[in-house]
Amino acid sequence: MRLHRHIRGNCTLVAEFILLGFSESPEQRSPLFAIFLVIYITTLMGNLGMIILIRISAQLHTPMYFFLCNLSVADICYSSVISPWMLMSFLTGHKSISFSACFAQLYFFVALVCTECFLLATMAYDRFMAICNPLLYSTVMTQNICVTLVAGSGFLAFTNAMLTVCFLSSLQFCDSNIIRHFFCDTPPLIALSSDHYVTEMIISFLAGYTVLGSLVIILFSYVLILSTILKIRSAQGRRKAFSTCTSHLTAVSVFYGTLIFTYLRPNTSYLLGRDQVASVFYTVVVPMLNPMIYTLRNKEVKEAFKKSIRMKLFLGGM
Repeated sequence: MRLHRHIRGNCTLVAEFILLGFSESPEQRSPLFAIFLVIYITTLMGNLGMIILIRISAQLHTPMYFFLCNLSVADICYSSVISPWMLMSFLTGHKSISFSACFAQLYFFVALVCTECFLLATMAYDRFMAICNPLLYSTVMTQNICVTLVAGSGFLAFTNAMLTVCFLSSLQFCDSNIIRHFFCDTPPLIALSSDHYVTEMIISFLAGYTVLGSLVIILFSYVLILSTILKIRSAQGRRKAFSTCTSHLTAVSVFYGTLIFTYLRPNTSYLLGRDQVASVFYTVVVPMLNPMIYTLRNKEVKEAFKKSIRMKLFLGGM
């Protein structure tokens, strides 16, 4: 097995990494494979179902659901960056990944997670406009503006990912090629390098800019939304206004909670078991939960789903 790329000075650089994954025990690979395969299939079906439902339901052709459709695309993509390789590892027991493949996985993962952050912030802004400025909503949130917001989210996210990968790949990985994780992520990769202080600060800034920057937009939007809702005199009116935000708030709480726990703290405090649990949650579980959150807690989505089922039954009975 080829372990090194070439020698730079007194440092023999690695050509591939070994991902420790979840367990060294062969007996546990089959149950883990089955569990994560079910989660991955559920993620694909749930998000594809959400995309199709939004596309075919005229009542869901609004900016809010346009952003939700793009969120589902991001969920499918960033789950697919992690899950197939992980499932293959469970199935074959093969744990090595080449240097270039590792950083390609890292690049797309960071880009898609950042895209999710910016999309959640964009959705918060959409709710702010709908509740706080309803008379201007249709004028401001035009199709061109919505497309621009989504395109801008992607541009910022992929630029952030490119900078992260450029700085991280410039580190020297000499002492070890064993990554204490189930995919190529920034904290365990930084932990492999002995001279990483400056790079760690830069990557922490990039992560903080994305996570905290988008979170500030979300929090500020909801402070204004809450202030507007409290001014509504009828209890029914307040509940109706707030009900349009509950799904988004739930998704934000789950996603940002694990993201902040994992990334916005020193990488030297990384622990295999604890951080794997948090990483599994936002890389594998959250993409599966998002369609459920927006389906179970959103009246419009539930009505559109029931309507599509009735239509299908009607056409099938003809």
